[in-house]
Amino acid sequence: MNKLLFAVLALASIGGANAQIKLAVINTQKALLDTDEIKKAQAELEAKFKPRQDQMLKVQKELEDIQAQLQSGKLNELGTQEITAEGQRKQRDLQRMQQDLQEDVQSQRTEILQRAGTRMQEVVKKLADEKGLDIVVDSGNTVFFKASFEITTEATTAYNKAYPAK
Repeated sequence: MNKLLFAVLALASIGGANAQIKLAVINTQKALLDTDEIKKAQAELEAKFKPRQDQMLKVQKELEDIQAQLQSGKLNELGTQEITAEGQRKQRDLQRMQQDLQEDVQSQRTEILQRAGTRMQEVVKKLADEKGLDIVVDSGNTVFFKASFEITTEATTAYNKAYPAK
């Protein structure tokens, strides 16, 4: 990022004293996460995967019950073996369920964020054109900037207008 900043400063000095570069700063991550589309998608993901989370909680409770039975000392050797085998099976099932859920959530999240990220770039380009900006820099790579240069809220508003959550 420092190389980019030096390049910008070098270009500005080459352009002469009359050339002014118009610059803005955006917190892309915040702008995206604050969009209505992302908020809606997050709620939909939570609702979609809640039954699977509930099923995992149920299996976890069953595992706790099995552990309690084993610790009670009231089982004979055969009962202990059967309960232990059932507990091992449920533990494997739970691990698979957790892995599958994590992969599915991550996949869908990535898809949503990629689509929204592409859209946000389009919105920022349009916003830059409207404002006559030459450069828009992400605040995550910027050490310091004046608040007057930030367009994060404007980008989120423009995104919500261009891509309303349905």
